[in-house]
Amino acid sequence: MSERKVLILGAGMVVKPIVTYLLNNKFKVTVATRTKSKADEIIAGHKNGTAIEWTVDDIDTLDKLIAEHDLTVSLLPYAYHVMVAKICITHKKNMVTTSYVKPEMNALDSDAKKANVLILNEIGLDPGIDHMSAMKIIDHVHSKGGKIEEFYSFCGALPAPEAVNNPFKYKFSWSPKGVVMAGNNDGKYLKNEKVIQVDTKNLFKNPLNVNFKNVGELQVYPNRDSLPYVDLYGVRETKTMMRGTFRYTGWCEIIDKMKQLNLISYDEKDFTGKTYSGFVAMMLGKTSSDNIKGDVAGYLNVDVNSLPIKALEWLGLFENNEMPYTKTSPFEITSDLMIAKMALGREERDMVVMQHTFTASYPDGKKEVIKSSMLDFGTLATDTAIARTVALPAAIAVRMILENKINVKGVHIPIIPDIYNPVLQNLEEMNIKMTEEYGLPLSDRID
Repeated sequence: MSERKVLILGAGMVVKPIVTYLLNNKFKVTVATRTKSKADEIIAGHKNGTAIEWTVDDIDTLDKLIAEHDLTVSLLPYAYHVMVAKICITHKKNMVTTSYVKPEMNALDSDAKKANVLILNEIGLDPGIDHMSAMKIIDHVHSKGGKIEEFYSFCGALPAPEAVNNPFKYKFSWSPKGVVMAGNNDGKYLKNEKVIQVDTKNLFKNPLNVNFKNVGELQVYPNRDSLPYVDLYGVRETKTMMRGTFRYTGWCEIIDKMKQLNLISYDEKDFTGKTYSGFVAMMLGKTSSDNIKGDVAGYLNVDVNSLPIKALEWLGLFENNEMPYTKTSPFEITSDLMIAKMALGREERDMVVMQHTFTASYPDGKKEVIKSSMLDFGTLATDTAIARTVALPAAIAVRMILENKINVKGVHIPIIPDIYNPVLQNLEEMNIKMTEEYGLPLSDRID
């Protein structure tokens, strides 16, 4: 078993826990990445670890590496997963990713089955732990002849309460551009048998308020399109299906106003020689402004001392410093400012909050609310909560595939008992655990 070799592509913010786990379990691990020094730091001199400098355009090296290893983990940007999967299938090698399955990946299912390999996707946090913990309860309810009438699934990666010290009440512990980019999504979900379509301009306007045990009140906005999960989770009977993102109170209000100002728009303009206040004035349709704070407050119809105005001022958007940009988008300018000021500090903890809320009904007429919740904190000395909860499900899956404890073939996500039961059980042993509460009263439903 000590000779089993795993290839990991990428050395981003969530890679360290998977490498550490596999090395500790006596696998040989090769980390191939553009910046070899990052991989060296992650491997930390372990005798079974190898770092290789590699870029995604070097297909010949990738082909050779995949052929030489027993399993490949792609932690590259999602656009490259299909390319990697095709090479894995050619060499009859299993593959694991933590990213959402795209139609192009699903299309490889029959090829993967013919090659007798598993291409396992969405085995991280969200997607990943959310699927597995939801399916565990759904399958339990169905096994008793019950039906899922309502299902809400919320997840968020946030700074721990003691690290909240800016107006946004947010700090980046993973892909920063991705967090801001998510603000431009639409939302779509099922509520009381009606499809609710939320245009991007309204995404943050009516957040749900949810009290999360040991954290307090959090807000939720819709997470993309929830409708496919009705079929994916096998709950065609449900009247409500909503997936959402947790944030501290205030984030939704601020981002909503930033969107009204087009501050995270992708439309490119020439900002050569502009100051930050001049940039904001441009977004208001002005050439300049002597009172940018007042003009913005008037445009947004909010008080000059309101939270959104304080947040924009804190970011530095009202300052007269010249910006280092020529032709670019407001999204790039604003997200760069946010990243510069809102990184999680080395001495700060992050946390992951996840909660499923089900309403279930049974043939005898009984109804119950079921809650499944997880609260996980990062540790200052080792890993962030987001890195642990994304990487460790994938790490466990890798070990179980190579130990022949997961034997399904084809393109999969972890919604079948053969995958989710052993992975959840192993996560519990590492203190990543969903707390399940059955038999709650209907007053605990989400309105």
